[in-house]
Amino acid sequence: MNVMKIEIWSDFLCPFCYIGKRKLEMALAQLPFIKDPEIVYKSFELNPEASLFNGTKIEVELAAKYGMSIDQARQNNQQIKQVAAEVGLAFDFEAMKPTNSLAAHRLAKYAKTTAFETEFVEALYQAYFEEGQLISDAEVLSAIAVEAGLDKVAVQEVLADDSRYLAEVRQDENEAYQFGISSVPYFVLDQKFAIQGAQPMEIFIKALTDVWAEGNATDSIQQQSDMMCDETGCEIKKS
Repeated sequence: MNVMKIEIWSDFLCPFCYIGKRKLEMALAQLPFIKDPEIVYKSFELNPEASLFNGTKIEVELAAKYGMSIDQARQNNQQIKQVAAEVGLAFDFEAMKPTNSLAAHRLAKYAKTTAFETEFVEALYQAYFEEGQLISDAEVLSAIAVEAGLDKVAVQEVLADDSRYLAEVRQDENEAYQFGISSVPYFVLDQKFAIQGAQPMEIFIKALTDVWAEGNATDSIQQQSDMMCDETGCEIKKS
């Protein structure tokens, strides 16, 4: 039986990444014939130059970043909150602490070497979007990781050395650059079809079903010019 490989480029500070992750999971739950897919989490920093949390509210940062009023930023966040609620997520924008996500990505790469990557990734999203935790803080990250099942000593060693797993993070980001990925979430199914963004559930279901039906993929993604894209996603051109 084929095993579907699903690669996901995302950032732990990206609301639509968490929403898209949940939509993918809900879609897979409706497709029991896709058994035990291989989920590969890929790092993507939306803002590699982001500073650590300095007390600034998220709507203030968003207003400055996108040249909008604070009220507009709040309205946008409220809309995102409603979208999140539709898939069972309780976003708390008032409590969110915008920060730099590199340490979280490095620690996620360590988690990948253990049996607890899935639990840790989910816990990170929940901690940031629903619990207002500061996921750049070493003590906070350590607590999240240990609760998810990771070894405390190993986690602290990773967090104490800024070079640990940095190469793995950069490798993912270089891949994203080569593929022409400029926004996340970005899902690649069996190296054959890509879904950009937190698309409607029916898009996930159709893409997963179609890719599964085609069996083993023989095409591979080489560069953005090899892909045909529309609002639903991207498909590799057939020769």
